[in-house]
Amino acid sequence: MSLSTVLFLFLAHLGVGIALTLLFVSREAGVKFFRFNAGLAAILLVIALAFAFRDLNAARPPGADAMTLGISLVALVVSTALVVLYWAIVGRLFTRFRTVILALAVIAGLFAIASQAIDVSAGRSLPFQALTIASFLTSAAMLGGACTAMILGHWYLVIPSMQVSHLQSIVRVHIGSMVARVMVVGAAVWYALATAYAANPVVGPTFRRYIMSVDGIFFWQRILFGLAGPAVLSYLTWETAKIRSTQSATGILYVDFFTVVVGEVLAKYIVLATHVPV
Repeated sequence: MSLSTVLFLFLAHLGVGIALTLLFVSREAGVKFFRFNAGLAAILLVIALAFAFRDLNAARPPGADAMTLGISLVALVVSTALVVLYWAIVGRLFTRFRTVILALAVIAGLFAIASQAIDVSAGRSLPFQALTIASFLTSAAMLGGACTAMILGHWYLVIPSMQVSHLQSIVRVHIGSMVARVMVVGAAVWYALATAYAANPVVGPTFRRYIMSVDGIFFWQRILFGLAGPAVLSYLTWETAKIRSTQSATGILYVDFFTVVVGEVLAKYIVLATHVPV
């Protein structure tokens, strides 16, 4: 495990997540909104690929299958290329097909993320592999939902006449992704505790001992900042959006996005350190 692996996974999930949540945003947000977010997603994915290709061993956990790793990187390259294409043509060319291009980029990106999960959980039991896939996919959705909601809230300063229902819609998407994330993490933690799971059964401590040790501070910070924090803040955002206070909602979303980022970075570290997909 290395820092480059953590950053590779985090940036890839954030970039794909932004592309995913753009599919749920109304066109009334304007061409510039979609171009800005597509450009942001493309930059994040390019940086993620730079980490991957700079040090392939950093992107490949011990025991990962080389063929699966190669497929995941190819899929991520395809997703990045399609996002760049979408950014280049949005509002300019092929308007009728731009949603199709974005959808194809998302499909390739989600496939790449699922393949990454298989790489990370290589050699583990089938339930842990399934939980890792679900964890990675919900991580991308939650990161993308938080980021896109924050930027859309800010966009009311650009287009003050935009209906507040669009912000309410993307906040609902963010809340839905957060609920799914909490359920997956809860299932993973329960399974790890119920099976007395250890990353190294010979010399490694069980997951229960891990979370109760000094190293477990990362786990509790992940729960506090990455799950409890966004749960409270997303609810506050929803309540302020209902009363059409877009500026207050945007301010809360800035804090919400920060807590999600902290939580998901810690989650990437923990899953690489313990193989438990929190």
